[in-house]
Amino acid sequence: MGRLLHEHPPLAQLSCGYRNSSDRMVIVRCLGPQEFFLERVVFPFELLSFLAPEASEVQIWTHGLGGPELVESIPVAELVVEATHDGAAGTVPFRAPSDGLIQGVQAG
Repeated sequence: MGRLLHEHPPLAQLSCGYRNSSDRMVIVRCLGPQEFFLERVVFPFELLSFLAPEASEVQIWTHGLGGPELVESIPVAELVVEATHDGAAGTVPFRAPSDGLIQGVQAG
């Protein structure tokens, strides 16, 4: 049988985590190759775990007085969950509004 023209080989998925360290609800949008799209609402201090292709970008949106506001864009490689030497989940990197990348959320 022939392949459809719009079919692509499956993309390798990275295990990622995002911690909303703000006191406001945010919308996490993950945009990737081959029309990959993921959108989730993340409440304050909540941890979102997700799978995404390596070349994806994560956008963090909030709602301000003027409507939706893009807070930041993060390459998905910065949100990859680190595995420990025994294969178990390790720490999940997350961003604080002022400090940048912080280690400290235990996954699993």
